[in-house]
Amino acid sequence: MVMTDFDDELIAQWGIDTLAVRAGQVRTHEGEHSEPIFTTSSYVFDSAAAAAARFNGDEPGNVYSRYTNPTVEVFQQRIAALEGGDAAVATASGMAAILSTCMALLKAGDHILCSRSVFGTTSVLFTKFMAKFGVTTTFVQPLDYAAWASAITPETKLFFVETPSNPLCDVVDIQRLSVLAKTHDCKLVVDNCFCTPALQKPLGLGADIVIHSATKYLDGQGRCVGGCVVGSKEDMAEILGFVRTCGPTMSAFNAWVFLKGLETLRLRMDAHCANAQALAEWLSDQPQVEWVFYAGLPEHPGHDLAAKQQRGFGGVLSFRVNGGREEAWKVIDATRVMSLTANLGDAKTTIVHPATTTHGRLSPGEKTAAGITENLIRIAVGLEDKQDLMDDLARGLLAL
Repeated sequence: MVMTDFDDELIAQWGIDTLAVRAGQVRTHEGEHSEPIFTTSSYVFDSAAAAAARFNGDEPGNVYSRYTNPTVEVFQQRIAALEGGDAAVATASGMAAILSTCMALLKAGDHILCSRSVFGTTSVLFTKFMAKFGVTTTFVQPLDYAAWASAITPETKLFFVETPSNPLCDVVDIQRLSVLAKTHDCKLVVDNCFCTPALQKPLGLGADIVIHSATKYLDGQGRCVGGCVVGSKEDMAEILGFVRTCGPTMSAFNAWVFLKGLETLRLRMDAHCANAQALAEWLSDQPQVEWVFYAGLPEHPGHDLAAKQQRGFGGVLSFRVNGGREEAWKVIDATRVMSLTANLGDAKTTIVHPATTTHGRLSPGEKTAAGITENLIRIAVGLEDKQDLMDDLARGLLAL
């Protein structure tokens, strides 16, 4: 990978914090310290021949901001460096990143194997929209590796998994799934949204492609919507071709915001992990709570794997209260500090009822299979004082 302003030998020595601050930047003749925002739709060429060379790829450089923009390119290089990938493609949203990956790498008749524990909209994308183009999907329990193996067909081309999963924090063995995928000439795609490269690097564990909703922790403050895909040069060239033609493009302004977020990524993730751990342990002791889903708890079935595969346990947890929807809603409605919103990865703690929001479009049977019960509450733990968060949840639990 080409890193501008710094030589490859120097970059190879950098740790994650230095990469998050420095990777990918190229200064203009103005000598700016912070990355500039290139708010331009198009670029001027020196000659007709130069324009032709740019358009057909014989000469590197910008062509049109639907698919090449200097600010977006810095973000792409930086996230690729952080994930340890050859290249990255930025998109308009996390869902656009998943769609672009599927449309670029799959064709009619192909088959996706997908973990049942994924974001609700991911399920809808596969079952409702990819199906229209002749791409079928089989959902399997994320930790049933025999089920993964038995569901493979000659048409299977792609494995898709979130780890930790949304919202039950299932932890999938990326290395084990990678071996299975490679044995059958399939690509393993990992949604790394919950961990980010600060806590987990799927490519280093054998994954072929990593996907992010940059809207979440990469930004970190709930300001912009965006996504990205990271992987090999060959795969990213295909995905960039789709983005170039179909236009699910990240804006220069959003890319600049995400760059600022990346500069504090590891520091923020450590703080999210610490707060989430404290809140999960506290919730486990509350009599109104039936079960807490957080890999940082020793009783979580994925605890040991997460400790090995991740550098931290993340900032998202979920829990079941005693009762059903009415009781879950009472807890949520009684909180005063936490924000009732479906977004996550924000400095502000968010709380939501998955069964009626993030996973609301799933059928009752699909919800049951995915463990999305009516008494389930998801919390994306922010950066507030942990005692204030406990007091807020205590207020909610007392409403029962």
